[in-house]
Amino acid sequence: MAYNKRDHYYHKAKEENFAARSIYKLEEIDQKFRIIKAGMKVLDLGAAPGSWSQYLSTKVGDQGRVLGVDLIQVELTLPNAVFIHADLRDLNLDQVFIDHGFEPVFDGVFSDMAPRTTGIRITDQARSMELCELALNVADRFLRPGGNFVCKFFHSDDFQELKKQMEARYGRVEVLRPKSTRKESKEIFLIGISKKKKV
Repeated sequence: MAYNKRDHYYHKAKEENFAARSIYKLEEIDQKFRIIKAGMKVLDLGAAPGSWSQYLSTKVGDQGRVLGVDLIQVELTLPNAVFIHADLRDLNLDQVFIDHGFEPVFDGVFSDMAPRTTGIRITDQARSMELCELALNVADRFLRPGGNFVCKFFHSDDFQELKKQMEARYGRVEVLRPKSTRKESKEIFLIGISKKKKV
C-alpha cells in the first residue's frame, strides 16, 4: 500500500502555516536537547522549502539571524533571514557572509540536506553520507566552540563512521528518529552538542 503523503503532520503544517511537515522534526530535536536559543546566528543547509528556517527564525528572535542555503529557491520572506539559491559545494561562503552582512562564527549549523533519491538504496545512502560530511566540514569551519550541529542521515553501514567523526568534534552526540518521520523513511538525525575547541 502506498504511503499517505497527506498524513497528520502534513495537515498540521498546513493549518499552522509552515512550509513543510519537517518543521516538527526540528521542533522535537530542539525540545529534547534545547539547542536553539534567542539571539543565535545560525546556518540552515538544505533550507527549502523553508520550514526549518521558519522555526529557527522564531526561536532566535529579533536579535538572531538565519542564513539559509539550498539548490531550490526558498519562496519565503522572514524578517531575520537571508536565503541563498545555490549549490553549497560551489559557494564561497566567506564571500557570501561578507555580501549579506554575516560575521562568522555561527552558533548553530542545521542540515536537512538530502540527495535526490534514485531508488537505489546503496547510492542514496552513499550520497546522504557525502552531504553529512559536507555539512560537518562547514561546521568545522564556521561553527563556534560550544555551538551545536544537526544533520539528517539516511541510515546505512556508514552510521558508526559518521557518529565517530562527530564524537571527535562534539562534547556529546545524540541520535534521534523524530515521531513525525514517515514510517517507511530511513532517515535519522545526528545532533552534535557543544563543539569542542580545536586542540
